[in-house]
Amino acid sequence: MRELLWRLVREEDGQGLAEYALIFVLVVVVAIVGLVVLGTKVRDKYYHVSNNM
Repeated sequence: MRELLWRLVREEDGQGLAEYALIFVLVVVVAIVGLVVLGTKVRDKYYHVSNNM
């Protein structure tokens, strides 16, 4: 396992894989933040509508 990780770090293919992993993590973080913000706004609208009924 260590040899595989070391080979990925040394080789250019490993570098590309690391870059894709970082991009994936960034996309996931942005999606989570977006869902939290959007979820809060939707919840507030739902409470507002249900309280006015």
